[in-house]
Amino acid sequence: MVTKTAVTPRPRPLLWFAVWAVAALAIEGVSRLATTALPRLPSGMTVLDLAAILAAILAAAYLLKAVTLWWLVRRRKPVAEGVMVGRLYMLCAVFGILLAVTYGLGKLNAFGQFFALFGGMLLGWSLQAPVSGFAAYILVSMKRPFRPGDRVQFPSLALVGDVKDIGAMYTVLDQVGGTIGSEEAVGRYILVPNAMLFTQVVINYTVKQEAAYMLDEVVIRITYDSNWDKAEEILRGAAVAETADIIAASGVQPYVRSDWYDYGVYLRLRFQTRVQDRVDISYRIQKRIFEEVQRTPTVDMAIPYVYSYRAGLDRKEDDLPDEERTRRVQTLPLDQIHVVGGPTLDPADVQDLARGIRSQGLLQPVVVTPLSDGSGYELLAGHLRLAACRSLGWKAVPAVIRHHQSSPPDSPDAAG
Repeated sequence: MVTKTAVTPRPRPLLWFAVWAVAALAIEGVSRLATTALPRLPSGMTVLDLAAILAAILAAAYLLKAVTLWWLVRRRKPVAEGVMVGRLYMLCAVFGILLAVTYGLGKLNAFGQFFALFGGMLLGWSLQAPVSGFAAYILVSMKRPFRPGDRVQFPSLALVGDVKDIGAMYTVLDQVGGTIGSEEAVGRYILVPNAMLFTQVVINYTVKQEAAYMLDEVVIRITYDSNWDKAEEILRGAAVAETADIIAASGVQPYVRSDWYDYGVYLRLRFQTRVQDRVDISYRIQKRIFEEVQRTPTVDMAIPYVYSYRAGLDRKEDDLPDEERTRRVQTLPLDQIHVVGGPTLDPADVQDLARGIRSQGLLQPVVVTPLSDGSGYELLAGHLRLAACRSLGWKAVPAVIRHHQSSPPDSPDAAG
């Protein structure tokens, strides 16, 4: 179990506030106690007066930063938010220092005229992207749709990453996935221009950093003759064992949903998981489920083909004479096999099985029975296999012919 340690704010903002406040008071005191006339700037203030103003501006910025950190800690908010807002205070302090120096040198009017004449042109021509990025940075810093430590997704960029830093121009992400198949951070940093935040959809996986949970799913496929209740018990037990702390914190219990397929039943275990530990928790749950299924004789995993076919042959047709077995398995044209009703097939499953048949061949024939009017055959089992063969453009398919007088199978065909 991964535990998160509380981050306590470092006293640097208060320390720097004290330094600059003392400096401002000291400079102002020296200026007042000076026995000789000090040289004055074009604005009429002395150099010491200007220095005291600059120190006071920095002291005010650090005081605001310290107060913000204190308020966030009191509200149990991440300290990283205080760092983000503190940078805004420092940028404002730099702008205030620039104005103070310009005023002290008597160039404030000239600076205003220059900015009025050329500022619009410069912003519209050469600073469009930086200004947009900076505006996005201010928006993110104030609204905080995501923060350092959050896991975010940019769907249009096919990008998922953990936010490491939010700068004035770029947001730094530690990429998740990319070089691997699962959602784990790979240590590759990606810079996303802040200007893109105005046009991109951003999905935040961890809106609440103190409870960064999301819904995850583990899927298994069991045979139709398995004990359904026992299978659900195994799935829920594995999730409870591996996510007990998350269940206690979130109050959400694991649950199971199901889907029907022609060669098995999908059981979907859904549970709350920590975003950062999603892959590890899913692995542990799957391993626990696998071990429990191996120990449980009444629950079995469904396999699309191969195993159940061979087992079926060994179990049901060993006693048949060779000529009878040959008579039962024939190659039939596809246009003579008619599907009456049948299950709803998932196109993705059809394509998956078609790829397997293309590479390995059809390892299990379909099962048919002759129609009473002699016009062809009715499909009894193997709807998915038949659909896959049709998608491959086959004209004929191996089939097991069961006549009406044949005894029914001992158990339903779960091979698809």
